[in-house]
Formats: sequence, C-alpha cells, structure tokens
Amino acid sequence: MTKSADYIPVKVSFLAENYVKLYIKEIVKLHGVPSSIIRIRVKHSTTFHPQTLKDILRACVIDFQGNNWDDHLPLIEFAYNNSYYSSITMAPFEALYGRRCRYLVGCFEVGEFPLIRPELVSEAIQKV
Repeated sequence: MTKSADYIPVKVSFLAENYVKLYIKEIVKLHGVPSSIIRIRVKHSTTFHPQTLKDILRACVIDFQGNNWDDHLPLIEFAYNNSYYSSITMAPFEALYGRRCRYLVGCFEVGEFPLIRPELVSEAIQKV
C-alpha cells in the first residue's frame, strides 16, 4: 500500500451511480481498474465526521471563508502525497512512482534549473 490519496470534491446528495461515474472518470484513468477495493469506515473519518475535512483545511492555514474550499484540494492532495510517512518509510508519491516528486521550491538545492532569485525561494521555504 502506498497511502496515496486522490481528493475529489462531491456533493453530499450524490447518488451511488454518480460515484461510480466519478470513480471511473477521476481514479481509473490514473491508476487503472483495481483488483479489489478496501472500504475503511473509521470513527474519525470524514464519513462519520464531515467537519474533519474542514478541520484539516483550517489546519493547513487556508482561508475557509466563502465556498471555494474545493479550489485548495489539489494543493492539499499534493502536500499529503509528498509528506513522509513512517509506516511506509517514504512519501506516498515516492512509493507509487519509485522516485521523489520534483517541485520548484526545492530545485535550487538539486541544481536542475538555474534560479534567477534564490532569495525569494529561501524566503518562501522559511515561511513554510
């Protein structure tokens, strides 16, 4: 198991048929058809506590005013999939693809790209 996650915003009143269509459209196209699906119902999951996702978004220092929370899901998914997990001794992205994810904030350390203003990157890293 890679612990990889795909975040997809859905309406609360979705019918089961719509979940199937969404699963094929968003998940199967990326990962293929699974041999089995593991359904986990944990007391503290968003299934039992819808406010959990809202709490996670707040913890990520996201301005939760208004109804644009779904605009932030790609960044939250990126952060989750590129965070280290001791249970798999790596990030989910690395477990899934066999390499670390490349992203612009850390490129100056690797030396893959010439950086025009390294002080801006250093400042951004310090703020994170």
